[in-house]
Amino acid sequence: MDAETIILKNLCIGYRTKNIIRTVAEGINAAIRQGELTCLLGANGIGKSTLLRTLSAFQPKLGGEIIIRSQESGNRSQEIDAFTDKELSRVIGVVLTEKPDIRNMTVRELVALGRSPYTGFWGTLHDEDWQVVDEAIDAVRISGLRERMVHTLSDGERQKVMIAKALAQQTPVIFLDEPTAFLDFPSKVEMMQLLRRLAREQQKTIFLSTHDFELALQVADTLWLMETGGVSIGTPRELAESGALARYVERPGITFEAETLTVRVAQL
Repeated sequence: MDAETIILKNLCIGYRTKNIIRTVAEGINAAIRQGELTCLLGANGIGKSTLLRTLSAFQPKLGGEIIIRSQESGNRSQEIDAFTDKELSRVIGVVLTEKPDIRNMTVRELVALGRSPYTGFWGTLHDEDWQVVDEAIDAVRISGLRERMVHTLSDGERQKVMIAKALAQQTPVIFLDEPTAFLDFPSKVEMMQLLRRLAREQQKTIFLSTHDFELALQVADTLWLMETGGVSIGTPRELAESGALARYVERPGITFEAETLTVRVAQL
């Protein structure tokens, strides 16, 4: 059985301002496993980005625990708040939706920024660092883009570069927010297959949010479905049999077939 890298215990997420606490979701109990591709599904505004930002320590949780097992904690389980920023940068890599607006930088130079948690004050890269950078570029199969300028790349190529940067960071965990958002369908498929392969081959814990429902059903090892009142978790088959996927996707004229994991749209 794959090891549990991140464990959530009674997690409560949302926003706290001076006078108001807005809870987005609470009572989340779950685990994200090493070597698996886990996809987070849910309607717009349900809180997927809030959950990802909280897991990434970009915003504080409102309650509960986020427990991480990593080499940075001596391979022990440790609460996320106990990590320093530097330690956390060696545990979690994050790839955001936004397109990086970068000019006058090559692909190799951008990927090299992933080494920043390991470099000294001046950010000097040594031969070992450049070897890690080149291995990350090779792993996502963009060796031919190594010396290309980042601003000349397509959306799909640019997203692969950002994933290579996360690999160069050498974190056991990678979170991605809508990594297929700007891609055409063949590129979406290629991206999801790439992430699943990296999870398998490099035993990464990869967790991503996506609106590509049918693609997630085919590629994900585990699904998290955020709904009002909680999160349903299981394999695509398990969530289909429980009725959770039908609740999420079905509307007038749209039906979900649990046996084949397919969506049917009525002819008008």
